[in-house]
Amino acid sequence: MSASPEAVAEAQRWMRYAREELALAKVLASDADSPARLVCWHSQQAAEKALKAALIINGIGFPRTHNLVALRALLPSALAEKIDIAELAELTQWGTESRYPGDWDEPSDEEAAAMLDAAVGAIAVVEGLVSRAVRKSEG
Repeated sequence: MSASPEAVAEAQRWMRYAREELALAKVLASDADSPARLVCWHSQQAAEKALKAALIINGIGFPRTHNLVALRALLPSALAEKIDIAELAELTQWGTESRYPGDWDEPSDEEAAAMLDAAVGAIAVVEGLVSRAVRKSEG
């Protein structure tokens, strides 16, 4: 079953937002004066938007959540297995902790780089899925 043209267009829109979040995380990571927590936040947001694009392509509704592990659990298993659950669990914490002061440790630059890498990996998997859906809808 292929995705409807509307689902493909919506998934492409979500992926554009994911790529924008990722681009911003990369810019922040390259700036020594930027807080590492902001790299983590935008990396989490990039991965979240990519996972939601994958759910849209698959015709699966999703709740309003920043929990990437929960979103991954909604994906078809063959797709979910391509996205590292441990990395998503780490990224998930930054969906809330990085936005407000609290009783949590600031991430190191190394942790921020790892979160950026995790987001890159998740987005790459979903980019492939969306690209295949676009080709099917055009052909």
